[in-house]
Amino acid sequence: MIIINSEQAIEKMRIAGSLAADVLNMITAYVKKGISTEKLDEICHKYIISKGAIPAPLNYHGFPKSICTSVNNVVCHGIPNKKTLKNGDIINIDITVIKDGYHGDTSKMFIIGNASIKAKRICQVTQECLYIGIKKVKPGIHLGEIGKAIEQHAKKNNYSVVRDYCGHGIGLDFHAEPQVIHYNNNLIEKSPILEPGMIFTIEPMVNIGSYKVNTSKIDNWTVTTKDRSLSAQWEHTILVTEKGFEILTIRDEETI
Repeated sequence: MIIINSEQAIEKMRIAGSLAADVLNMITAYVKKGISTEKLDEICHKYIISKGAIPAPLNYHGFPKSICTSVNNVVCHGIPNKKTLKNGDIINIDITVIKDGYHGDTSKMFIIGNASIKAKRICQVTQECLYIGIKKVKPGIHLGEIGKAIEQHAKKNNYSVVRDYCGHGIGLDFHAEPQVIHYNNNLIEKSPILEPGMIFTIEPMVNIGSYKVNTSKIDNWTVTTKDRSLSAQWEHTILVTEKGFEILTIRDEETI
């Protein structure tokens, strides 16, 4: 069942979303060559706790850390570790906080030092895919229109959209209905119709090569591109409003 949020719940989601965005703003100064993803996790963990919130990923179905750090060909769910970032790396940092029971979920790409043109381009085009998807959001449209628009833009740039993972409803639960796919499954007319008060994430994962992925058999979390090509992801938590959308995790640096 898709939840239609009350004004009170929406206000709490604004607070949670704002904090998640704030964590990404805070960590930006630390994301540079030579730092380990484990250290980034530690800094984010301390900051989230200091704000009276909880890092949602920690111990979620056994996930061992407070944030996800996905580097280069890691698509999502990368576990922070002792490995340090090097010049030319691209990294997605995915933050989900629980504040007063409500979840705020967002992620962005960071480019370390002087990255290749293809690395910079996959980051940029994936962010464009996110914005194109967000701009589709308004009452009365089918949810599937979002994925169709995202995949069109990715394909136009000769990229592929990961199909194994999707956006999701969010609120008191980390993951809820609806599932927000980021490609066209040709079932758009059968997908839910958006109504004011719905809240969900849009979080396209876009690959330079094939959309196919593998999940680590060692940690059962880390998802990588099957062909080892670079992957990028951006994410926002979105509220459907009476006339369109509100981005609950918007950062000051963004112009959408």
